[in-house]
Amino acid sequence: MSHQLASLVRYMPRSRIAILVGAITVSFTALAEDLPTFKPGMWEFKRTVEGEGAGDKPMKLENKECTDPTAEMKKMNDKLAKQGCKFTPISRSGSTYSLSSDCQIQGMQFQSRSVITVESDSAYRVDVSSTGAGASTKELLIAKRVGECQP
Repeated sequence: MSHQLASLVRYMPRSRIAILVGAITVSFTALAEDLPTFKPGMWEFKRTVEGEGAGDKPMKLENKECTDPTAEMKKMNDKLAKQGCKFTPISRSGSTYSLSSDCQIQGMQFQSRSVITVESDSAYRVDVSSTGAGASTKELLIAKRVGECQP
């Protein structure tokens, strides 16, 4: 976990930390050598989080960024592993990949189960169920490449 992420976690209620762990898992555990390579470019990310840790209403977040999802996933996965997160090997069935993670943040254990569905090198979705610190959340990330990066 980066220094900035550690600082953020320090001041978060436990329920929000569970959401953060789910977000980390959604964004960064998708990488493995046997997954396809995603095309760099302008990507649109739509995330919905619901459950005990997300409050009464589903939380919806959207953003666009110029990125290489494959490279970003690898970089963040490496950082998380160095901070003590453990990931199960990925199991694959067709275009669906499943894995679990176990992280300890500020002495609290969090577990996540991710199912990644790859539509193409320009689109994928991730469904995540996370538990820990007295909260459980379900999260959906839909990622789609929407074009080239603008100079």
